[in-house]
Amino acid sequence: MIKKIFYLFTVLAVSGCTTLKQSDKDAFVTEPSVIKEENFGEATNFRVGMLLPLTGVAAKQGEGLRNAALMALEDVNNPNMLLQFYDTKSTASGARIAIENALNQKSQLIIGPLMAEEVKAISPKTNEKNIPVITFSTNSDVIGGDVYSLGLLVGEQVDRVVTYAAKNGRKNLALLVPDNSTGIAVAKASIISAEKNNMTVEKIAFYHPNTNDFSEILKALTDYDARSARAKSLKERLMAQAEKGDQNSAKVLARLKSIDSLGEVKFDTILVPESGYKLKSAVAMLGYYDVSAPKVKILGTTLWEGSQLNHEGNFIGSWYPVLSRSHNAYFIKKYSEIFSENPSSLYAFAYDAVALASAVANKGDQSLTSQITNPEGYIGINGVFRIFPDGSNQHSLDILEVRNAENAVIDAAPKRFDSISYTNLRDIKLDEDYRAPLILGKDVNEAQVMIYGTILPPENQHLSGGKESEAEIIKKALQKHKIYIP
Repeated sequence: MIKKIFYLFTVLAVSGCTTLKQSDKDAFVTEPSVIKEENFGEATNFRVGMLLPLTGVAAKQGEGLRNAALMALEDVNNPNMLLQFYDTKSTASGARIAIENALNQKSQLIIGPLMAEEVKAISPKTNEKNIPVITFSTNSDVIGGDVYSLGLLVGEQVDRVVTYAAKNGRKNLALLVPDNSTGIAVAKASIISAEKNNMTVEKIAFYHPNTNDFSEILKALTDYDARSARAKSLKERLMAQAEKGDQNSAKVLARLKSIDSLGEVKFDTILVPESGYKLKSAVAMLGYYDVSAPKVKILGTTLWEGSQLNHEGNFIGSWYPVLSRSHNAYFIKKYSEIFSENPSSLYAFAYDAVALASAVANKGDQSLTSQITNPEGYIGINGVFRIFPDGSNQHSLDILEVRNAENAVIDAAPKRFDSISYTNLRDIKLDEDYRAPLILGKDVNEAQVMIYGTILPPENQHLSGGKESEAEIIKKALQKHKIYIP
């Protein structure tokens, strides 16, 4: 059974955004049904085909998306819009059958599918018919043309947290990323965002996606061998002098007893787009190699949400982005009441997609594309969002700081977009002054082709080494410990 909630969304111009406005009325009970491929409704109805994996390996996610869509459908209460569900069966072949049925049923707009392979399967047909698609897939390879993503893209998460770090004085960024498409997407977005914010991506360390052991890759990323060798060499020299009766050397040696490395890492910020045990293991290993706050700020993505980091000392003070908590409280509460479970953050996108479809359904005299890509954006369950002509999007995201008791919003999501311009997080533009980051854990040429689309010319390659001598590095390191050697 599903309670019918009237959370009415209408289209109003407010602060430069189109607001999907809410008003609550009494709830009553009605029986939901899955709309199959049947010919019904009026000829004038705006028909929206919703392609979801209602069976197969992604059926759980499909069910949640459908539940959220049904909530939105009844909330918007738009008599002009007809929402028709089609099962992709969690496969590309199922998606191809679903889109044939949806188009045969005169769908004017497609919402879904969920997975990239399903989007690839339907896009030839939708492009041929010039039917816009609003997908939940966050794979940048499948968007563009008439395919738009409403999902939370990696690029916008990275840009939000990197931009915030830059505004708070951080200059040099390192990345610890999986060796897969997600890691490449994080790397590309980080490089673009860093350039925009006058930061430098110093190093990118790739690890096998299935690993739980980050010791070797982080040893390389943190230059631990060189830093520990420096400390060992100094201790041996002081030991030799102390054995000859040099009391000052003996005192300095005693103070160095608990210091295992000397010299700073070449970054003051590190981004780790992981979750759960892997995330905790990686950050713990950073601490083992003497890399910790406040010298180095640890950043994350929305993957951090739910990882319960408050009792992990190395995470205290870290930052990561999340969908606006002040906006989506309504959705979480209502979904939980109706379906007796907490919704995945994914499900709210289905609610917003249906609300957006309702908004464009009421603009019959305007092109769907121009309405979907309205640069002023919309205000939905997840807060402010807008979709760009290249298929990407932007959401308003909070920045959370990990604290002992509970995570706190330290930079609230914007309530509207101040500018119609946006940062293209898909194409890297290089000039002659650009220097590539040091690549670790992966062939440099292969990594550059995947990130930049080509092997970079010599003038853009990473410059190794530094200007400081070993003596200067040791002197500065000791000064930080208030140790002075005459």
